[in-house]
Order: sequence, then C-alpha cells, then structure tokens
Amino acid sequence: MKAMIRKIAFLCMLMSLSTLMYAQKKVVINLETQTEGPQISKHIYGHFAEHLGRCIYGGFYVGDDETTIPNTDGVRNDIVDALKELQIPNLRWPGGCFADTYHWQDGIGPKDQRPTIVNRWWGDVTEDNSFGTHEFLNMCELLDTEPYLSGNVGSGTVKEFADWMQYVNNDGVSPMSDLRRENGREDAWGVRYWGVGNEAWGCGGNMTAEYYANVYRQFATYMGGWTNDGKVMRIASGASSNDYNWTEVLMKNIPNRLIDGIALHHYSVIDWGAKGPAVDFNEEQYFTILQRAYEMEELVTKHVAIMDKYDPEGKIDLIVDEWGGWYEVEEGTNPGFLYQQNTMRDAMIAGMTLNIFNNHADRVKMANLAQAVNVLQAVILTDEEKMILTPTYHVMRMYTAHHDATLIPMEIENVSYKRGEAELPAISASASVDKDGKKHISLVNIDSKEAYTISIPLAGLKKSAVTGEILVSDKIQNHNSFDEPNKVIPTVFKDYKVKGDQLEVTLPAVSVVMLEVK
Repeated sequence: MKAMIRKIAFLCMLMSLSTLMYAQKKVVINLETQTEGPQISKHIYGHFAEHLGRCIYGGFYVGDDETTIPNTDGVRNDIVDALKELQIPNLRWPGGCFADTYHWQDGIGPKDQRPTIVNRWWGDVTEDNSFGTHEFLNMCELLDTEPYLSGNVGSGTVKEFADWMQYVNNDGVSPMSDLRRENGREDAWGVRYWGVGNEAWGCGGNMTAEYYANVYRQFATYMGGWTNDGKVMRIASGASSNDYNWTEVLMKNIPNRLIDGIALHHYSVIDWGAKGPAVDFNEEQYFTILQRAYEMEELVTKHVAIMDKYDPEGKIDLIVDEWGGWYEVEEGTNPGFLYQQNTMRDAMIAGMTLNIFNNHADRVKMANLAQAVNVLQAVILTDEEKMILTPTYHVMRMYTAHHDATLIPMEIENVSYKRGEAELPAISASASVDKDGKKHISLVNIDSKEAYTISIPLAGLKKSAVTGEILVSDKIQNHNSFDEPNKVIPTVFKDYKVKGDQLEVTLPAVSVVMLEVK
C-alpha cells in the first residue's frame, strides 16, 4: 500500500514538473534575420465611422445646440482629444452599408433645409442629415486625420460620385466648387482616399464579381484630376473573408492603371446565427473568437498571392477596411445599433491582428477597425456626457510606436495554445525600428492560463536601454465600464531581464506588451 502511495506521489510530482516545464517553455524571437523590411504604413491604424447606431449621432456628433457636453461645431471635444492621442491616420465614412444608400447632396447646405433619410440598414431610424460632408471633413481637420470617403455605387450614379469629388477637391471654378463656396467653404479639402462602393457582393448591390468589375471600371474612369497634385487613391470594394474568386476576378478584369487598392472585410465571429455575448463568454467562445481572428493571417497571405499574380510589382495595395470582433448586442439595446462591450478578449484580437498587418506591411497599406465609437469593437463608448476608453483603445495607443516605422522581420519558435484537438500560436509579435533608431517590439500572449518566457537575441543590449508597457487583467472578461472606467489600463512593464545579448521577457497570460529598446 505504501509503495502504491509513493508511486502515485512520484507520478503527481512528474506531472507537476511537466506542467511547470511547459509553462516555462521559452519562445525565441529572432530579429537578427539580416532582412530589410518595408515601412509599416501608419494608415494600417485607421478607423471607421458609419451612420450606424450611436456612432455618429449620439457619439461623435451631439449637435450644434448641445450645451452640456463640450463640443466644437457639434463634435464632442473629449472624443477628438482621445482620438488625437491615438494619432489616428484616417477615418472612413459614411459606411459601410449606409454608404450605398447615401446621397451626399442631401447632407449639404442649410441644415433646416436638408431632407431626412431613413437608415434602412441600421434600425430604420430617421436621420435629419445634419451631419454631412462639411461636418465630417471639418471634423477630420479637428482630428488631424485624413478622410476616407466611401462613395455610393449601389444606388448612386457616376455623375453623383464625380460631382462629390469635384465638390470636395476642386479649388478652381466649376459648378460643384462654386456650390461648396456658397455653402461656406472656400478651400477644397483635398480628399485622397475614395472607396468605390462597399460590399458590392452584398448590401452594396448583391453584384457578381464580374459585374462589379465592369461597374468599377466605369466609375474609376471619371475619378482622376480633382486634387491639386492630381492623385487620388481609388479603392475597389473587395472580398468578404475567404472569397478568393472575388479578388481573382477584380485583379484579372480591372486594368492596373484604374485601381490603387482593393479592400478586404473580415470579422471575428463565432457564428453569424449565434454570435455569443460580449462579456459573459466562456473559454470555448474565447478560443473560437481567437481562431476567427487568426484567420486573418491566412486571408492576407492568400489574397496577396492572387494580387501578386496580376500585379507582381506590388503597385496595388490591400486595404482591410473592416475588421474586428462581432458579438450579440448588449441586453436592452437596439439590435440594429450593434452596441457591445469591449473586454480583454478584444485586446487580444486587436494586438494579434495589428501584428499580422505589420508583418504583411509590404502589401497591407491601410486598415480600418470597425468601429470608432459605440459600435462593434469600438475604442470609445459614450453614455450621455460620460465617455470611456476600451481595452482596444489602449492597444491601439500602445501600437502608435509602429506608425511609419520600418518593419524588422522576425522568426519565431512558438508554443501552442490548445483547446481539445485545436491549437493556435500562443504568442503573436511584430517589431519595427523608427527614424531615431529605437526598436519597438509588440508581444501578445493569447493563452488564457499560461505565462511564457520570451527570449529575444539583441546584440550589444544594455538593460538601461529597455522600457516597457503592459495591458493585462486577471480575467479575460474584464472591461471598463462607466462605473469603473479604469479597470483595464496599461501600466509600466518591468518583468524582463538582460542576460548578455539576450532580452528575456516573462509574458503573462492574456496580455499585450510593448517594449522599447534604445
């Protein structure tokens, strides 16, 4: 009996040791690959503001007559300040599905004379068009960001699209630029980024790829010449997730001289019929969402391979202008408003996805998180005069270090985060060097239980040259609320050691770390 007890104790000890060894298994990240990487475009860190729920009305825009909430021409000052802290490079508007029902001339001129519109895609609410072209483009100037206009192709005309471009971009004498001046704006805004419709395969017209390719060619023909330097970025409505045929048809049938970018939309969704809760999710739902988020790696790789076939010089950019987590709406809110909370799970989605974009910076030149305020994976949530910053906001702020820096290609000896027979790479990472020679390394551990030691060889390393910041919380469901707005915020990170030319980092479970090495 005693021998049996000793044998069981010995086996338990072996199991404990095995678990400890697994938890302490090192992940090696090699940055000294002697390969020069491309520039990580700051436009990868773009945002999205659709006329959807409380993103515009009751979010960004509280109206000219608002006296309780500080604002500039109806735009909330606290949102402007928060987004400027993120250094947002671009903002996409007015949609989304809304874009292909939006007629821009309804949103200009005296506000009391603008017609109303029923937002048939999102809640069937009636909007008064008080937030239109002038309001959006002036807001972009407040934000010090570049506007990205999504034009109406599904229910609009070539003339309507071309007139809009003339209205916002022409400084000369023309019917539309004269109309702009009559409406109070002397100088053109010079909008460079233009989307030629949105989701043409779905809410943008339910078109086939072949049909949309021809429609795109027609619209693109009349898009040039309205900026001072004659350059605009023409972005085709691209594929939904793994619809590789859509990319193939567009790349094959649209001449390269008529296209500058092709879009891609991909959301992290458990099941479109049962999306699961935003906060009270379980481990299985957490793992599944991260599986969906990690699909971005394969999607980018395969869509880029198709683009390479028709554009080997890499002149056409991949624009992932909708991405993020999508769950069931919060209880008691309008299902058409897509309002959801934002937890540490969303921080994992953001960190992992941005690392993927960074590591594919040779083709991925722009992306837009969906959406900025009060909708889907928002960086900001509001409730009347209150405003909170979400975990996703904090990840985006930490990653500003990568804006327009040069990618440092890496090789990772990774470990797996497993659930049943399924597994994912536990560690996600990207690295860059800025114009001042400082290296920045972003690390994400998606494992819900285990911490890992990350070993990074760096020649000539000094401990005094390393600083860090971490976003971590003790539960994957943790989030910021209006009662606890600072429950999940970044803190100083010190859990690293310098051993010779090795930087060793202990990365907690469910965490995002940004390291700076001078």
